[in-house]
Amino acid sequence: MRHALLRWPALAILCTLAGPLAAHPQGPAGAPSGIAPPAASREFPAAEPQAPSSTPAPFPGAVTSYLGFDRHDFEVDGERFTVAVPRTPAPGRPWLWVAEFFGIAFWHQLDAELLARGWHIAYNASAAGQYGSPRGVARWGVAYDVWTRRFGLDAQPVLAGYSRGGLLVYNWAAANPGKVRALYADAPVCRIQSWPGGTGRGKGSPRDWRACLDAYGLTDEEGRAYAHNPVDQLGAIARAGIPVLHVVGDADDVVPVEENTAILAARFEALGGRINVIHKPGIGHHPHALPDPAPIVAFILGSSPGR
Repeated sequence: MRHALLRWPALAILCTLAGPLAAHPQGPAGAPSGIAPPAASREFPAAEPQAPSSTPAPFPGAVTSYLGFDRHDFEVDGERFTVAVPRTPAPGRPWLWVAEFFGIAFWHQLDAELLARGWHIAYNASAAGQYGSPRGVARWGVAYDVWTRRFGLDAQPVLAGYSRGGLLVYNWAAANPGKVRALYADAPVCRIQSWPGGTGRGKGSPRDWRACLDAYGLTDEEGRAYAHNPVDQLGAIARAGIPVLHVVGDADDVVPVEENTAILAARFEALGGRINVIHKPGIGHHPHALPDPAPIVAFILGSSPGR
């Protein structure tokens, strides 16, 4: 591994480059960091991306302002859609697809930068709060077709998984590796046993654990033995060459790094995957993102269509 120390005005951030190159969850925590990979991990079949519409439909719904840009909120067949729209879309109509916590102040700088550069920021509230369960993954699949076929967004979005949103972006990417351009995860939950299960060092959330089990259709015993977490199904993502960026706080006691990102990064690297992990020494689960989002912006823009 190579290490480079990046210094910010009020924060030193250790970047580890590995590989060949809730309502906001107020309490994730997990399982032992030395956990061994399962003997066999289930991987979903890959699906080919659909070409975006040549004549995109205009976004419907109520129009409000988000960071000085138009925001549209609307429904399609009972599913809720939200999109922040750039004044002039970049070539290929690229977009950041946020799994959870759209519009939270932590990411205002990032969203404003991307919107100014012609990116759309999309969110589907109907799929949020499902803890990355098959039901949530299926809802994202329906939403993907609407975003790309009806509204002409790029066939390969960059996925953004914040906290519990890590479950959805990884599980959807494992099922649809051909439909993902890159993946950015911030303090992501990578194992339900860690959060909301709270089986390790982290705080856990009994209320969310019950809701998570219900979303997955599992008993408590089945949930604690569950072996189809993001850390268990990285093969398709690695083989597709999808670049990954994680931003984590090393003092996170909600989604402990050693129970989530550390396990995922080690397994992803072993599979030949490309992952860059930015560590924030002394920082907990909050604040998310970076004081200066430039490294995140650069990572996302580096995946733009045509690059």
